[in-house]
Amino acid sequence: MPITCKPNGPYFVAGCALRGADGQDHEVGPGVALCRCGGSARKPFCDGTHRRNGFSDANLADPAKNRRTSYAGKAITILDNRAICAHAGFCSDGLKEVFKEEGEPWIDPDGAAAARVIETIGKCPSGALSYAIDGREAHDPGGPPCVTATKDGPYFVTGGVELVGVAFGDGASKEHFTLCRCGASKNKPFCDGSHWDAGFKDPAG
Repeated sequence: MPITCKPNGPYFVAGCALRGADGQDHEVGPGVALCRCGGSARKPFCDGTHRRNGFSDANLADPAKNRRTSYAGKAITILDNRAICAHAGFCSDGLKEVFKEEGEPWIDPDGAAAARVIETIGKCPSGALSYAIDGREAHDPGGPPCVTATKDGPYFVTGGVELVGVAFGDGASKEHFTLCRCGASKNKPFCDGSHWDAGFKDPAG
């Protein structure tokens, strides 16, 4: 059930479920090419636009920022790698008492009950957030392999789908992660939230 990043081209996906941004489930069969340049007229499928729009899959992210930081609280330690965040907002929108949009440190692990923190971290699609209790890091619960094209955003990948030949960030989950499909991320193939600034739309409208 691998995902292969074709050089300066699409993702080739085989052996897992595929859901479009319109909520429609698609048959993958032996494999399908998914757009990652942002320009296909047949999203989420590749239509060859990457050959015409100069798409480059180069990773331009600063490797020095790829590090995980620990925020220790009384009941829970929150682990965070900002370099792999997709800026989906589930943390800062859903639990503002812990994940703060302004100020330093941006995480207060004692800002809410541990159960609420765990629930919120479970919604993090990129795997940037994780946690430990009593010095033991929690493991991802797993699930069925699936690639979901989110509305105006990245691909959410769940279920431990293999990403062939790609190095993951420090502490990053390999059970769930987000892949760029707008073509603008500096941390390709992973999403870094650039779709917001790029004005990426799918479905169109």
